[in-house]
Amino acid sequence: MMHLITGASASGKSAYAEGQLAKAEGPEKFYLATMRAWGAEGEARVRKHRAMREGKGFQTIEAFHTLEQVRLPGKGSLMLECMSNLLANEQFEIGGTDEEILERIQVGIQNLEAQTNDLVIVTNEIFSDGCSYDADTIRYIRLLGTLNIWLAEKASLVTEVVYGIPIRQKGDAG
Repeated sequence: MMHLITGASASGKSAYAEGQLAKAEGPEKFYLATMRAWGAEGEARVRKHRAMREGKGFQTIEAFHTLEQVRLPGKGSLMLECMSNLLANEQFEIGGTDEEILERIQVGIQNLEAQTNDLVIVTNEIFSDGCSYDADTIRYIRLLGTLNIWLAEKASLVTEVVYGIPIRQKGDAG
């Protein structure tokens, strides 16, 4: 089962996603970290997320791009944190046309889904700020929107987290 969790920055979506994964069946729980720690701010964010996971039984796997190459050490449940970092890495480190970038990510997600019982994907809602951006950033925002639509269509559950409150957008809360 795929569960897509979205929300604004610092909305509580990561903590909610970790809680959902903690409920998943089976002992194998993987956390796929996609953020490169550039600079002090990035390092602080990575430390914060590591501390949030501590003692919860997650095996952390770092994969910054090319998820089609990821092989999990066992079948279990996986949390991908997060789609916006993955897209940035794919777009700005590897590059390619929009179609190539989207296909790489989609094939990577399908690879992860085939190796898991439960796949929880965290993404960001960055589409409402009304600011003007340069062409590369506009392209990034458009690609993330396309990926989020694709993920929401594939997912059994879609939850938006607003101020730490989960709001189910698709699927049964079961």
